[in-house]
Amino acid sequence: MSASPSISTSISPAESAHADNRIGEIHLSAAELGARVRELGEEIAHDYAGREPVLVSSLKASLVFAADLSRAIRILHAIDFVELAGYGSARMGGHGQIRLLKDLDLDVRGRDILIVEDVVDTGLTLNYLVRTLELRGPASVAAVTLLDRPFRRLVDDLPVRYVGFTVPDELYVGYGFDIEERYRELPDLRLLHL
Repeated sequence: MSASPSISTSISPAESAHADNRIGEIHLSAAELGARVRELGEEIAHDYAGREPVLVSSLKASLVFAADLSRAIRILHAIDFVELAGYGSARMGGHGQIRLLKDLDLDVRGRDILIVEDVVDTGLTLNYLVRTLELRGPASVAAVTLLDRPFRRLVDDLPVRYVGFTVPDELYVGYGFDIEERYRELPDLRLLHL
């Protein structure tokens, strides 16, 4: 007698997102994201030709973008990660204060640093990270962001050199963005309705 086949009751992330009424329509498709990331990689490779920059990515939301961007940069480069936590409140969202939970493993003295951000809006987090890294004596510090909301800036003079997309004041999920630590793996960037 043969055993009866087991029936899988697991739900795929896409099926789960479809069932979650907070997950809205696609804002940027996987194809649009991929094309723009490849363009950014080409720009960065051109601008840093002959140098070996260090990509510094914030965990966790920037991880997917950083991985794709790293593969699109066709020159030698290093990659390292920091983890930041915000607390307090600031006008128009964001955090009043920021602290470092995980520091870099690499020595960046004399190196060109390219901070990889998922989104820059108020600029408070990026400003904190730039100031922290500048104390370590790098050759240069610049930033690349997948999404930009310049109309929400509270900090001027940020070194944002590369921008993937300028987006409206919406919340997103997918392509590294999450809600309750879910849906980061979705390939498209979708609107999030709360």
